[in-house]
Amino acid sequence: MTSSSSTSQDTKRLAHTYPEGLRADALMEEDVAWSHGNDAEWDGDQFDRSERAALRRVAGLSTELEDVTEVEYRQLRLERVVLVGVWTSGTARDAENSLAELAALAETAGALVLDGVIQRRDKPDAATYIGSGKAQELREIVLETGADTVICDGELSPGQLIQLENVAKVKVIDRTALILDIFAQHAKSREGKAQVALAQMQYMLPRLRGWGQSLSRQMGGGRGGLATRGPGETKIETDRRRIREKMAKMRREIAEMKTGREVKRQERRRHKVPSVAIAGYTNAGKSSLLNRLTGAGVLVENALFATLDPTVRRAETPSGRLYTLADTVGFVRHLPHHLVEAFRSTMEEVGDSDLILHVVDGSHPVPEEQLAAVREVIRDVGATGVPEIVVINKADLADPLVLQRLLRVEKHSIAVSARTGRGIEELLALIDNELPHPSVEIEALVPYTHGKLVARAHDEGEVLSEEHTPEGTLLKVRVHEELAAELTPYVPASLA
Repeated sequence: MTSSSSTSQDTKRLAHTYPEGLRADALMEEDVAWSHGNDAEWDGDQFDRSERAALRRVAGLSTELEDVTEVEYRQLRLERVVLVGVWTSGTARDAENSLAELAALAETAGALVLDGVIQRRDKPDAATYIGSGKAQELREIVLETGADTVICDGELSPGQLIQLENVAKVKVIDRTALILDIFAQHAKSREGKAQVALAQMQYMLPRLRGWGQSLSRQMGGGRGGLATRGPGETKIETDRRRIREKMAKMRREIAEMKTGREVKRQERRRHKVPSVAIAGYTNAGKSSLLNRLTGAGVLVENALFATLDPTVRRAETPSGRLYTLADTVGFVRHLPHHLVEAFRSTMEEVGDSDLILHVVDGSHPVPEEQLAAVREVIRDVGATGVPEIVVINKADLADPLVLQRLLRVEKHSIAVSARTGRGIEELLALIDNELPHPSVEIEALVPYTHGKLVARAHDEGEVLSEEHTPEGTLLKVRVHEELAAELTPYVPASLA
C-alpha cells in the first residue's frame, strides 16, 4: 500500500500487485482456468467456451517482417482503468476486499487495472463522490498511469458522474454500469438478453445527457402549423420518451417468456417432482457443482458472472427419487436493484424450489460476507421460507480454520470440492434426506398389465419394497395423494 499524496493520510492506493489471496484472478489463461484432463470428465462439452475465446489471431499471416502480434484481438483494445472507492464503514481490510472485487469485475469486463485508490470519508461527497481535492489528485493519477477510464466502487448519481468526469477529463463509470456491461457480454438466451437490456435502460434513463444542438426544441413557435405551437420537445425529452416505450415493450416480452417457464414449473408440480435451486455468490463454483452432480456440461470459468442464463437439469437421489437441479445467476455485494428487478422472473426459480443449495467459496478471505450478501437477495425475492443447505465449496483450497469456523457457525452445512469430488456423496445423501417426502404410505398388488403405475411409483414416490408375484407386482411405497388414489383399487383385500 502506498499513499496517493505526500500530504494526504486518508487516501490509500492499491499497488499493481495485490496481496496474496486478495485479488480474484478473474481472467486466467484458458489452460489454467480449465484443463482438458480430469475436469473434462465431469464438466462435459462446454461449447460456450470456444465462443468466448473466439477472434484469435492466426500466426504467420502478417505481412510485417516479423509477426509479433500473436495475441487475442480482445487484448488489443483493453481499457486502462483506475479504481476509486470510498471507505465509509468497516475496517481497512473490508475496503480493500471491496476494491479487489471491483478489480476482478473490471478484468472480467475486459479492462486492464492500473491502480486503485481508497478515500476515507464519513459519506461520499455529493458533488464529486470523493471531494474536489481528491478529484484533482485522481486527475494526477490518471495522467501518471495513462488511464482512459475511472471506475467508482458505488452507484453514482448523474451529477456526480458529470462533475467527476469534468475534473478527471476521462470517462467515469460506476459499479452498476460495470456489472451491467458484464451481463451484456455474457447473456446468451433471448430472455437473458431482454432482462439485461431492461436493466440497462432503467439505469440509463436518468443519466441521459444533451449536447449542444441536442437541446434545441422541435416544432416550436408558430412555424409548424396547427397544434405545434409552444415550447416544443427537446431532443433529450424525445430520447427519454422512446426509452420508456422500449422499456414497456421489454417488460411485456419478459412477462410472456415468464409464462413459458411457469408452465414448465406447473408441469413439474403436477408430477410432484421436487426441485433444488443452486444459489450463491458469483464465482463460488455453482456451475461446477451442477456439472459434478448431473454432468450438465455448462460453462465453467474462473470469472465473475460467467453464467447468467438459468440451467435446469434432471437428477436422481441415491434412493432413486427424481428431482430437478437449477443453476441460477450469481449474486454480488450491492447487487444493483435494476438487476434484481429485471432478473426477478429468473430468480423465482429459487423461491419456488423445495430446497436451496447455498454455495459459498470456502477459499474466499471473508466467506461470511458472501453468505450475508446472498441471503439479502434471497429475502428480496421472497424465498426466506425455503429450507437451505450451506455448501462450502473449494474445500481443497480453503484454510482448514476457516472451514471449521463456517461448519461451526452454519449448523446446516457441508464442505465439498466440486473439482476433486470431496464430500459429493455426503451432499447427495443430505439432499435425499432434506427433500420433501411423499405423505401417503400404501401397499398395492399392481397387475402386470398396469406397469405404468409401477413406473410412476418409482419416478414420483419412494419404493420401500417390491416383490414380483404370479398375480402382479406387490409394492410397498410412499407416494403423494393423487397417485395413492390410483393405487387404492389394487390394495389386497387382507390389507383393505
